[in-house]
Amino acid sequence: GHVAGMSSIRVQEAIKLISKEVPLHCRDGYTLLGQLYSPVGAERGGVIISAATGVLARYYSRYATFLASHGHTVLTYDYRGIGTSRPPQLDAMKTRWRDWGEHDFDAAVSWMRTRAPHGPLVAVGHSIGGFLPGFATSVSRVDRFLSVGAQYAYWPDYAKASRWRLVSKWHVVMPALTSIYGYFPGHRLGWLEDLPAGVAYEWASRRARMEDNYPPHERKQVLERFASVRAPILAVSMDDDEFATPSAVLRGLRYYTNSPRSRVQLAPAQLGHTSVGHFGLFHDRHRDTFWRDTLDWIDKAHIPWSIT
Repeated sequence: GHVAGMSSIRVQEAIKLISKEVPLHCRDGYTLLGQLYSPVGAERGGVIISAATGVLARYYSRYATFLASHGHTVLTYDYRGIGTSRPPQLDAMKTRWRDWGEHDFDAAVSWMRTRAPHGPLVAVGHSIGGFLPGFATSVSRVDRFLSVGAQYAYWPDYAKASRWRLVSKWHVVMPALTSIYGYFPGHRLGWLEDLPAGVAYEWASRRARMEDNYPPHERKQVLERFASVRAPILAVSMDDDEFATPSAVLRGLRYYTNSPRSRVQLAPAQLGHTSVGHFGLFHDRHRDTFWRDTLDWIDKAHIPWSIT
């Protein structure tokens, strides 16, 4: 890609040149702010990038720019309560994790399909962003999924060496502070962006079966929606990801009962590094390795790595 090797300032200039803000209108009346990256040259298809919990959409701007430089129209967006989609009073928000899939991802798919009804559409999801699509009614309009470190934070699945540190942080401190502030003040702690209370509590109280977090009368519909997905899913995770361990990734994949599912686990050494972790794959040091390899799946539905 011609963006490779650019200085940080020049990359920011390139991002500004090819991207623009777009409003995404959700079924329930909420409006999100998205960022649309226009392709360089002839368009090959559309890509939606869904973020990890408490991570700004702009974290994925370099990867989005990379995909645009290879002919893709790319949409990133902040979930309700996060970044550019945050309301003035976060403590007044009644938002669940599930709403990010049921309403926000849904709005992103509808927007992209209004723009290009028949072209290929691929959904890339990081962490919770790789699990949430199953909540959306429009999910059947996506042709392929690439999930990166996708899981829904059931604490016994955390890596053993980090488990109690992560439990104390996300399942003890986070809900305690949320009950004091009315939202989770993650930003001032330097942990992640602030979170709506419902999202923080859902993360902190996640059970082995995801649907058990919801009222009994809603569970059947949730399961049916995930089962309605027929498009293939490629789930990629790293050996050194303390959140997306093999058991965590498989736990999420099991809900997509009717999708062809492939799982790939990479070692940092395969990408020329000693550590990558949960967030590292979207850093542009992986532009010529992981990013380039994802084009095989996005463009041709070809899996460029050995299946785990």
